[in-house]
Formats: sequence, structure tokens, C-alpha cells
Amino acid sequence: MTGTRDSAPGPDQAAAATPGERNRAFSRALVGLSAPAVTIETHLAGGLPGFTLVGLPETAVRESRDRVKSAIQNCGMDFPAGRVVVNLAPADLAKEGARFDLAIAISILCATGQIPHATAGNCEYLGELGLFGELRGIRGCLCAGLGMQRDGVAATRRLIIPGANAEEARLGPPGLMLPARHLEDVVAHLRAPQRVALAMPEPPAPADSSGMQAALTAPVIHGQEAAKRALLIAAAGGHHLLLVGPPGTGKTLLARRLQALLPPLDEQSAMEVAAVYSAAGVSGPPHGRAPFREPHHSASAPAVAGGGNPPGPGEITLAHCGVLFLDELPHFKPSVLDALREPLESRRISIARSRVRSVFPARFQLVAAMNPCPAGQVCSRSSCRCAPEQVRRYQSRVSGPLLDRIDLHVAVPPLAGDVALAQAGESDLREVVSVVAAARRRQLARQGTLNADLDGTSLVQQGLLAPEARHLLARAADRFTLSARGVHRVLRTARTVADLEQVDSVASAHVAEALGYRSMDWSSGPGLASA
Repeated sequence: MTGTRDSAPGPDQAAAATPGERNRAFSRALVGLSAPAVTIETHLAGGLPGFTLVGLPETAVRESRDRVKSAIQNCGMDFPAGRVVVNLAPADLAKEGARFDLAIAISILCATGQIPHATAGNCEYLGELGLFGELRGIRGCLCAGLGMQRDGVAATRRLIIPGANAEEARLGPPGLMLPARHLEDVVAHLRAPQRVALAMPEPPAPADSSGMQAALTAPVIHGQEAAKRALLIAAAGGHHLLLVGPPGTGKTLLARRLQALLPPLDEQSAMEVAAVYSAAGVSGPPHGRAPFREPHHSASAPAVAGGGNPPGPGEITLAHCGVLFLDELPHFKPSVLDALREPLESRRISIARSRVRSVFPARFQLVAAMNPCPAGQVCSRSSCRCAPEQVRRYQSRVSGPLLDRIDLHVAVPPLAGDVALAQAGESDLREVVSVVAAARRRQLARQGTLNADLDGTSLVQQGLLAPEARHLLARAADRFTLSARGVHRVLRTARTVADLEQVDSVASAHVAEALGYRSMDWSSGPGLASA
């Protein structure tokens, strides 16, 4: 923020300002990923000393009166001796957290004439105050900056945030967010903006080189060619993937390799991911890198889907534009797996509470892994100790509606001894990554989205099924009693297979391969039924 924008108020400006304008500061709440504007007003009522905070504040907000008073006094400034009334408007919006401390302090200092209201009104303020004036980090600074941009005030105001959130300032709109480390720094800047400028953060570093290079040179996965092929299709089209096989066959390694096959995010997607992690208050992936989330199977439904009061993002939102890997799928609680159904279709999740309703993005790619039975050896009847009823009960923990939403069901059988003992080498995945990127570019040029995101109408238009392929798909749908959703998912997968071969029309061979990923024989473990 440069001094050319701000100037000290002249006598005419000060006379024209109403008492409410002179005692006002601006801030932002955090509701889901949105950041509604909040106005802080201070009235010096006189009389006996007291501090009243109104405007539906939660406990942490009510405690700010002690933090603000101590910070102002310990910075060598005067705190009003009489009664102080602070209003957080709008009154029907619940205020939570310590994010309003800095704005309350600025409003009080404006009311007592210790800083000019004209320069204070050119900024919005976020940050928790320590008792000695230091500014501590909060959640959602990037969400607040994007909210200012959406509200159209980013051209006339700047957002002052804690120095601990400087990384978010670098990711946000250029020049909008200014980090500060102490209340004294903010006051000095507002008193003399031309002489005391807050530090402007450097732009973000280019995404991703070290992590991506490490992924591209990861050890070779020996064998499992069918699973590797399915992984390529999943990466190219954004399809959901289920890996089924006994322990030690490489399911987890395959799933973690998917992140390395995904191209860097475009700027809009990268900003959406950064906003999600800002609202959650956790460290995210390098800017431009697709996230990879791997919750433990003991995670609760609110932890995975999102929840709390006020609602916060869960694992499916933290995996937005990336991969959600669920290892040991049948061991997740049924309530957790059922909560995935709607987001897998709608690509978002709506969480309603008594006083607030939040909508979080959830455009994630699901990769799940599971054993075929509790012992993990149902594919080898001689070594499996599970009774058929135990196997049926174990597999039924994953509901049919959830399985119907997963595009690719892939068997990962045990490795032969000579394959398992093969010498490990170095793998260069650049060629595979380029194939995936080319297929994705083809989809985006044709329809503006990946094949996995095509709706039913667009799918029929863009599918371009050859007559023999249409006949094969119709016959398979009747034979295997595929649902309408299942038919569409087969067609999406076949469309991706055709894109990998760089052909416009979906042939019967493409449909046959896609059907193979929907025809797992669950009665006898991970074997593919013949089509």
C-alpha cells in the first residue's frame, strides 16, 4: 500500500464526517468459504468505566474486550476511561473467533481521535491481538480478500492481516492484502501512510518443481499392468477408481501415484484450493499442485464430509480439485461412506445448521482400496480362512449405490514371485504425464470439462458412439442390469479411452474395455466376469 492512496483528512473532511463514520472500522466474518462484511462501530457513552460488546458475539469475540484493552494500553495509547459500547453489524450474523480484535481496536482508536478516520476507512482489518499488541494468525484471510473482490470494494480498500498469514497475501489478488506483525505497525501506517508503509509480500514462487520431480522419479511399480492402465484412464478423464486385492499387491502405491499423473492446476482452481485451506486453517499443497488427502478409516462423518458449528470444510473439500484416497474402504463407518454419495454426483456439499447453511466445493477424484475379505485372501481359496457369510458381510459394508458411483472397479491380484523379486529401478513418468495432459486438453477443447464431469445430455452429444458400440452398450446394460447411472459412467470411461487413442468416435473396443471395469465378480473376489 503506497502513500499516494491515503492522505490525512482536512478540516472540511473532518467536519463532514458523521460520528458514526468517525468511529467505524471494517472487517470480515467467515461463514463456510464466504466472508460477509462486518462493520464495527464504537460509542463512547461516558459515565462509569465499562465495555459492552453487542452484535451476536460468540465467547471468543466477547473475550476480545480484555485483549483489546491490554493491547492498546501496552502500546502506549489511551483507552477510554468511561463506558465503551462496541457494535458488530449486522446484528443477525453470528460472530465467532478472535478475528475482529484488530478492527475493534482501530474503531476505538478512531473514536478517541488517536488515528485519523479517513485513512482508517480505506482499509479492512483482520487479526487476533495479543496482550502486548502482537498480531496472531487467523483462518480465512484469503477468503476475506476474495470476498472484497466479489463485493467490489477491492479497488478502494486494502485488507490488513497478521504477518503469520503473509503466504495467503502472496496468493491473493496483487496488492490487496497487507501483512502486519504488531498493532503499533498498523497505527503508525494509518497515522502517516506516506512515511510508514506496510511490507508488500513477494509474489508466489512457481509451483511445484521439487515435489513433482520426486514423484516423476519414484520407484517402478512392477506388474499390475491392468491396474496401471486403469490408473491412466482415471487420471486422463477424472474418473473414480476402486482397487480390490489382497494385502501387499501395490494398491496403496498405485493410488498415491495418481497425484503425480495429474497436471498442475489452472489459476482459478489453484485459487479455489488455496481458499479452502485458508478457511480450514491448515497448510495446503504447493500452489498449483493438486491436493492429495488420505484420512484414516476411523475418521468421523463430520471430519470427512465437513461439519461443526459453524460448519467447516471436511476431507472431501480439502481434496477439492485433487484426490481423496480411502484405504481399507470397508472399515470406514457406513455413515461416512453414505455421506460421499451426493458429493460424488453434485461436486459440492451443503451443510445446514440451525442458524447457518454453508456450501463447500467437493470436486474431488475418489480412489479407494480394499481387501476382498477380512483375511484378504478370498482370491486364493486354499489360504483364505473366511467363511462365505463372512466374505458377503465384509463386502456388503460398501453399499451398492456407492459402488455404482465409482467408474472403475479394478482387480489387483497377487504378484508372481519372479515379479515381486525383480530389481527396483527408477521410473520416468514424463511420457505418461504427457499422454494424460494431451487427453485432458482434447476433452477441454471439445466440451470445456473433463469426461467425468459431463452431464447426461452433454454426454450423449459428445459421446459420438459408433453404431456397433451403441449396440454393444445396450446389450451389456440389459445383460448386467446396469442402472442408467452405470450406463452413463461406462460411456464416460469409453469416451476417455477413445481420447487416449486420440480418436473422435467411440468404437466397440472402447466400450468393451470400459465394461470390463464395471463387471467385477464380487461373489468370488476380485475377478472380472466375462462380458
